[in-house]
Amino acid sequence: MIRILLADDEALLRLGFRLVLDSQPDMTVVGEAADGAAAVRRTAELDPDVVVMDVRMPGVDGIDATRRIVQDHPRSRVLILTTFDIDEYAFPGLKAGASGFLLKNVPPEDLLSAIRAVASGDAVVAPTVTRRLLDAVSDRIPEPHEDGRNPRAVTQRGLDRLTDREREVLTKLARGLSNAEIAEELVLSEATVKTHVGRILNKLELRDRVQAVVLAYEVGLVRPA
Repeated sequence: MIRILLADDEALLRLGFRLVLDSQPDMTVVGEAADGAAAVRRTAELDPDVVVMDVRMPGVDGIDATRRIVQDHPRSRVLILTTFDIDEYAFPGLKAGASGFLLKNVPPEDLLSAIRAVASGDAVVAPTVTRRLLDAVSDRIPEPHEDGRNPRAVTQRGLDRLTDREREVLTKLARGLSNAEIAEELVLSEATVKTHVGRILNKLELRDRVQAVVLAYEVGLVRPA
């Protein structure tokens, strides 16, 4: 049973989501939160598998709440809901540790699939959407970290641990290709590509392929077209 926390300041929206999610045999909504601070607090109390997080909420917003949850309660994975006209939230959301994000008007079946994917440890942002959104916010990707370190220098040792093939797979992944598309381009089996992706995540200490895409953009391994 996937245990879900709903965080959104619109009560009617939470009710709608609850009706859809509770109708599934493998899901249950264990709690709700009307703002980011409550989402962090309720996550600590309820230990949900997935937090469905709105971005714009009063007080602590969804980005900051996601950052706190990922840091203090890493077992609970966050799925951010956003709208396509606020692309500026895409990169910060992924950087905060969200496992992905969907549009708020997503069809119910897509929301259910996304929650199941997140609960199983996967990312839920389709590769083409990842590429489009990162392209849209690429000019906002910071060069130095807040403490002044250069991200390229910080992560270079991790990238050096990758084999030539793994670096090639990472580059194609960051350009928005699915495992099947990567397999076709590199003349590999899809299972082999999946193995490479797993090794890349392990070596770079990343949670999922979404974070791998973010890192590749951040260190300049790929740039927007």
